[in-house]
Amino acid sequence: MPDQAKPALAECARMHTRLLKCTLEVEHSRLYWRQMAEGDGSANARVLAKRAHAQFWFGARSRARTSILLTNFRARFDAYPEALRCLSSWTGISPRAQRLICHWHLQLSDPLYRRFAGECLPARFERDSPRITHPLVVQWVGEQDSGRWGTATRIQFASKLLSSAHSAGLVTSKVDPRPLTWPRVDDRALTYLLYLLRGIRIDGDLLNNAYLASVGLDRVMLEPRLKGLPGMSFRRQGDLIDFGWHYPSLAAWADAQFGCDNAAAAGAEA
Repeated sequence: MPDQAKPALAECARMHTRLLKCTLEVEHSRLYWRQMAEGDGSANARVLAKRAHAQFWFGARSRARTSILLTNFRARFDAYPEALRCLSSWTGISPRAQRLICHWHLQLSDPLYRRFAGECLPARFERDSPRITHPLVVQWVGEQDSGRWGTATRIQFASKLLSSAHSAGLVTSKVDPRPLTWPRVDDRALTYLLYLLRGIRIDGDLLNNAYLASVGLDRVMLEPRLKGLPGMSFRRQGDLIDFGWHYPSLAAWADAQFGCDNAAAAGAEA
């Protein structure tokens, strides 16, 4: 249901192994957003890693670990500049929204995690008691990799996938069998996601995709939410669907939302 020119940005389609070294990293992601708001992130990777390590962006992390975090955060956030601008200005973000946004950006940058959270886990909810186990995930990874990874790598991938899903609030235990749950998605987080996806080429559309599926928002659950969502309007007439965007872009939405928040905070401190 495109309402604009084909977006230039796209979700990552190339399978890679970055997840083996860096999982969801919610708190470190928040620190990265703060640094991008305060400084210049345009330096090359080596210079930025040196600066981040010297200035303790991520606490007492080694230079090597700092470089790994920066490599992953650039792929997750810098690849979508309007999103990074938005997150850098979102000073009052709730812990729940922070987890969800890190989860969605990991999905954007990692096709294996996108399928795991958006296809594998939702499929388990068709059972009476939705649960997942580490061996089941190892088997699932083996079905995705076309034989490129050995058993040890599949086991490691399964652990990292489950760890990330647990941090995102999709998996409620670290012990098998692990119960699954749908996380609560507040209006601001959902609006952020929709404005973000509006500007990115994804597999699916704005009503049916892996990002919404990963948090339990299928069409039945989603459409009532859309009708009362601040920042946009939604109408359906038979098969005709209309998104009424109140802002032309994610950046414009962020300026309206968080510019007002930051101005109010500054006034309260004065």
